Amino acid sequence: MAGIISILKIYDNWNSKELTINNPIVNVVADTTTSLDLKSIIHEAEKSVIQVEGQNETSTITGSGFLYNEKGDIITNAHVIQDADAIYVRTSNAEIYPAAVIGIGENDDIAVIRVLQLAGRSTLPLEEDTLAEIGDEVIALGSPHGFQNTVTLGIISGTERNFSVDGFDYSNAYQISAQISHGNSGGPLIKRETGEIIGVNSVGTQDGTIGFSIPIIEVLDQIKQWSNEAQNEQLHFSNVTDLIRSSDSEQNLEGAEYVTDYFLESISIRDYVGAYTLLGSSLQSELTYTEFRNSYIDVVNLDFAEISSSSTENNRIKTTTEVTIERKIPNKEETEKETYLFEFQIGYENDQLKILNYSSSEK
Repeated sequence: MAGIISILKIYDNWNSKELTINNPIVNVVADTTTSLDLKSIIHEAEKSVIQVEGQNETSTITGSGFLYNEKGDIITNAHVIQDADAIYVRTSNAEIYPAAVIGIGENDDIAVIRVLQLAGRSTLPLEEDTLAEIGDEVIALGSPHGFQNTVTLGIISGTERNFSVDGFDYSNAYQISAQISHGNSGGPLIKRETGEIIGVNSVGTQDGTIGFSIPIIEVLDQIKQWSNEAQNEQLHFSNVTDLIRSSDSEQNLEGAEYVTDYFLESISIRDYVGAYTLLGSSLQSELTYTEFRNSYIDVVNLDFAEISSSSTENNRIKTTTEVTIERKIPNKEETEKETYLFEFQIGYENDQLKILNYSSSEK
């Protein structure tokens, strides 16, 4: 009898607990019918996706990469950086940093670069054990034609593809229906079901209808070796200030618009930390994170129109957009919508684009 009672108590205690899965993307209660929210996967993935620029005397090659570990190492394609004299990266919140090569393939189109300022940042999980299968839904991220953090969706439409392009050999590559075009190279291929990185987007057909991605399993041992052997004191990093000074006005306007977009998108998905980090030091000294968060905590939905930008005095950029905010009405189950005109002042602070001031007026 005592044994039966003990078993019943153990079962009752186990049955009353929720089994929680800790995932860098979301926390969900285990349920066979639960899948990760697509918007959350994309937003979290964007934080790890990096725009990579390889420069030499005659040209600039733009590609993509993604943060791999706590050392600030970024996985990208070898063809993005192989002819570069200087390498820079742009993060999802428009930060610009110099990078140094710690490993580059001779036959495999894979490379790893290191950015010291990104050490310690969170990364997406890698699928290290199992190859993807035909029919698996995937998400491809990158910066095609300079449009940072562009997302395309598709499926694994083929496996074990072997071919050579521009001196690089691709073995057992994934064929994907998600579009891969110029600038996507080096970006992550993410499995929709799990949110894990399964490949490195590398090449696509001329019409963009078929893409190919290197399975992360195929190159992970080489990547780990490069990362473990690299010593920071032996690496060469270029000067970011030189890059900023050489940036033309159009690049600065695009950067300011991207900061504005990322700020509003972060609030929309309730990533208040991400939005707050875009504020300049002066704004952060006036407004604590708690105060900032509380000003948006009741927002149910946020939509904004196309962002316009123009240069102002003191090397600043003004961006404006119309924002419609739906908020909860206090002590009621109802919501209300209001439309505002937001105006941002964007400028460089410690060589990084920041929101130096912003205001809103009801329309």
